[in-house]
Amino acid sequence: MKPYDIRHELPSVDDYMRLRKIAGMSGRSREAATTGLKNSLFSVCVYAGDRLIGMGRLVGDGGCNFEVVDVAVDPEFQGRGIGKDIMKVITGYLDEHAPESAYVSLIADVPADRLYKKFGFDYTTPSVGMYKRY
Repeated sequence: MKPYDIRHELPSVDDYMRLRKIAGMSGRSREAATTGLKNSLFSVCVYAGDRLIGMGRLVGDGGCNFEVVDVAVDPEFQGRGIGKDIMKVITGYLDEHAPESAYVSLIADVPADRLYKKFGFDYTTPSVGMYKRY
């Protein structure tokens, strides 16, 4: 038995913001986090007791486009397969709900790209990822 609990639920706004910060991800305003979380297609949270130690979400239109976002693991718990468990749950959801021809994307930080490759994701070349931050 694993020493943590995997739940198909949204994190609280506070837990979401805390985990993003300690995992080295960019910050989000409370307003953005509140709106973004409630508009998720799917979310998975990993807890050690009542402490959020991992998460991942899917956003998109639910038909043509899906994006894997916010995959994060508390640094204290990294290297234990939690990221892999999160991706198993997310890809399981996609296998069940994504229609044929759906496009699933993500932006990977190195070295996390190695994890995503294990789940069938590949680089977008010759296309490139682009962004605009507000």
